[in-house]
This record gives sequence, structure tokens and C-alpha cells, in this order.
Amino acid sequence: MDLFGRYSGVFTVKMRWFSLLDMAFDKKYKFSLSDSSFRRHDETPDEAFYRIPRFVSHIDPLAIDAVTALYREYLPEQGAILDLMSSYLSHLPEDRHYSRVVGLGMNDREMANNKQLSDWAVQDLNREPRLPFPDCEFDGAAICVSIDYLTNPVAVLTDLGRVLKIDAPLVITYSNRFFETKATAAWLYLQDEQRAYLIRHFLEEAGCYRDIELMDRSPEFGDLLFAVVARVVKSKC
Repeated sequence: MDLFGRYSGVFTVKMRWFSLLDMAFDKKYKFSLSDSSFRRHDETPDEAFYRIPRFVSHIDPLAIDAVTALYREYLPEQGAILDLMSSYLSHLPEDRHYSRVVGLGMNDREMANNKQLSDWAVQDLNREPRLPFPDCEFDGAAICVSIDYLTNPVAVLTDLGRVLKIDAPLVITYSNRFFETKATAAWLYLQDEQRAYLIRHFLEEAGCYRDIELMDRSPEFGDLLFAVVARVVKSKC
């Protein structure tokens, strides 16, 4: 594990001395965010940061299993799936067939080596939040352990609602592992549980999602894994 928490092939078991498995996401948070909330320690262009491919997993195997289980539960089989902020691995279940899996991320070589992608595109969402896809293109979408890097998450999530069909599921996962220098100030300020409420706030501000669920899917050992799941309620379809 390196300084930024990237999983590089050596699995270290960590006991969880407290249980989050029964966590009830029943608190009420109000967020007042400014431009400074989305500043980062490293404000150099993201293109430079992601230029060198990272052919690694960013969370450990048990957390990956939790992500895969969520995708099996929510993403529709035979559907067209958008893997937003994609990379080398998509963690989709191998026992499910999707008509099409499209990745959008920052590194062409990573996505070219992602065996689960049918197609992919390179785009810096912090420079251009509008997605390069037509309206109502996808039956489901996933953002895996990456939403903490978006400097304009509401704009991205709003346009994501445009390219998703009505009632399509969106599965957003996050962990306690991330690139600290590229995570936003708002993300760094909050605790793990509070970050789920922050994502819900983004989805509510986007105005095109319903049935927002906050959940802790962390395994007993290893990296924590949280999820926020919603469905598209407003669509141009």
C-alpha cells in the first residue's frame, strides 16, 4: 500500500474494532458549500496526474467483492452500462451479461486493458462536465471510489441524469482509500459516514434522482466500502 492508499497487490488484513454494519443513515445534515469546498491540495492539471497508467486495484479484494455484489443487485442484466470515472478494472460481476459497457475516464491505456469495457472515452470531467453521449443512452451507471475527485459533482450528476433512461439505477461507491492530494476539501473534512450524506446532497441538488439509499457494505476485514444508490426520475426520454 502506498502513501495514497492504493492497493498494489499485497493484501494486509485489518480488523475492524467497531461495527458499522448496522449503521442507520438517519441523521440530517445541511451542507453550505462554496468554491473553496472543492479546492484540492494538488491543483495541477488532472491530465498530468493521471497520465501514467496505474494497472492496480484501488481497494482490496473484499471491498471489490462488495462493489461487485452491489452491481449484481442493482445494474440490470442485458442493459447498457456506463462506468463513469473508469479505469483498469470495472468490478462488474462475471456471471452477468450486459449488452454494452462504456467507460469514461482519464487514462486511455488503463481502459484499453479493461476487459469488461466494450468501448471507452477519455475526458476530464473537472474541465468538461458534459458527457459525450446522447440522451437516454444507458440503462444504468456506476461511479466507483472516484466521486471524491470531482470539483463540480452536481454538474456531472445532472448531465449523467440526461444520458440515463428513466428509472435507471446509479450506484456510487466510496472507500476510506483515495488520493488525498486530489480529493476535495469538502471530502477531506468529513468522516466516512458523513460522506454518504454529502453525495446525497449532490444528487438532490442535481434534481433528477429519487429513492436515494445510503448504505454501508463494508466487509468484516479490510477496506471500508460505502454506497449511495439512486434512480433517475427526470429524463428527456
